Amino acid sequence: MDIRTKRLSPRLAAVLAAAALITTGCASSGDDTTSGSTGDSTVARIQDLSDGMVNVTEDAGPPVEGGTLSFAAYSEPKALDPAETIAAVTTGGTELVNIYDSLMRYDTTEQKVVPEMAKDLEHSDDYRTWTLTLRDGVDFSDGTPVDAGAVKASQERYVAAKGPEAGLWAANVVDISIPDDKTVVYTLNKTWPEFDLMLTSGPGMIVAASAGAPGDGFTPVGAGPFTLGEWRPGESMTLDANPDYWNGKPHLDAVKFVYMPTMEVSKDTFMGGGVDMTFVREPDDVTEMLDRGMPGYVNMTSAGNVYIINAAPGRPGADPRIRKAIQLAVDPSAVAQRAYGNPEFGEGVLFPEYSRWHTDAPGPTFDPEAAKRLVAEAKADGVNTTLVSINAPEQARQQQALALEAQLEAVGFTVDTKIMPTIGDQIRVIAAERDYDLGAWGLAYRESDPFPKMFATLTSDGKQTYGMPTSPEMDALVNRFQTATDMDQKLQVMAQIQQQVNEDVPFINLGYWAEYTTWHKNVHGMVGTSNSMILLGDAWKA
Repeated sequence: MDIRTKRLSPRLAAVLAAAALITTGCASSGDDTTSGSTGDSTVARIQDLSDGMVNVTEDAGPPVEGGTLSFAAYSEPKALDPAETIAAVTTGGTELVNIYDSLMRYDTTEQKVVPEMAKDLEHSDDYRTWTLTLRDGVDFSDGTPVDAGAVKASQERYVAAKGPEAGLWAANVVDISIPDDKTVVYTLNKTWPEFDLMLTSGPGMIVAASAGAPGDGFTPVGAGPFTLGEWRPGESMTLDANPDYWNGKPHLDAVKFVYMPTMEVSKDTFMGGGVDMTFVREPDDVTEMLDRGMPGYVNMTSAGNVYIINAAPGRPGADPRIRKAIQLAVDPSAVAQRAYGNPEFGEGVLFPEYSRWHTDAPGPTFDPEAAKRLVAEAKADGVNTTLVSINAPEQARQQQALALEAQLEAVGFTVDTKIMPTIGDQIRVIAAERDYDLGAWGLAYRESDPFPKMFATLTSDGKQTYGMPTSPEMDALVNRFQTATDMDQKLQVMAQIQQQVNEDVPFINLGYWAEYTTWHKNVHGMVGTSNSMILLGDAWKA
């Protein structure tokens, strides 16, 4: 076993030392300091959460103008281009949505997609033709208009650059027409009742022509409430208020995103008053924020705590016997007991009982004896049974890694467990370098609509498989889920998707997450959207 010793580089140490100075006086010192709870009540409280705002005061008084809001983000985006960066809170989506805004927004209160930068979106009876109407007076920060031509050009650019959701878009959108400057018509090749959700994420974040091509030389130019000020890679990013924002000048002067090595450091900095906002999703951290009455924005994500399996040629996981043996060897409840002190956080099925996507289809079976036989058989055939396991740096996730290692070695595997120094390193090794056999990850199938992430992570055309195996059977099932027009049909297909996951074993599901972006009680005006992203154009600090 190779557990890396984690030491902060001088640069990271400087970031942490400076964190408390970033927003001196910005955080309220009157927050409740009740410690987090544990036990079965913790599970019940998290399962009782749903997408939306938590502990938010409705009447906070008139907004206060000025100041800088600081956010200890989960990880640093690899680029500020929607065609290169996944539009989600864990990968820099909050930075993106505040630079570009989005054509549509997912409203958790209404539980539906609503107009944001666009004025209206209508669909045909068969959900194959969608007509987008744009608002008057919406301009990019360079002064050029966000008209129909700009929308079409940005979305064609996104597909050409093979953006994170480009495969899904290209597989469905066969034409974009612009009958006039304020109208965009999308023609699809199949029924897609939830197409509107795509316009809340990457394809709906419109990039100005002056931004340039993806890659070196790209300049982030959007129509959002903020523009890029200063970016210090590995440390922080400052966004400055856009005085010409279509929905009114932001109350804040700026937003500062701070990039720290772990969620533990971010949370400690937040609780010490060093930043105004942070992000948590470990069950004990979420419960602590609930106990303290901390306001926040919640998105529930199934299959949030998984280990994806690299089935690329030459890796052990390319052999289906290896993948099946891994599945049979792992008991999610025992792993959760080691990581969180509570076996009920272990969950093998894709969607737990709290989810509206839950079905009666069972999850994988725990059968270590069968796993032993498969490992021995594969080893006898010359298959490599040493697994490189890449893991997150948080303490609970380290304990999870050790529990997983013990279960796999008990059935005959040799496990090389590597703890990454930072979340950014974890993402780089798994998603970019793909130098792993088991990778601690989050697939984040969301309550609003799990289809886009299922397409991206489970199908042969998906851009976020990162080496996971796919199959024609799974491709067909995900397609059927997309085109189903009522909930009963969707749930029937979802049960079959669960069975196919059990068969293909692209990943091991250990549980779910409640993604909780939280802020101090003197912060107000947050507006949530899809993928846990938050628009800050109306935000202010007392």
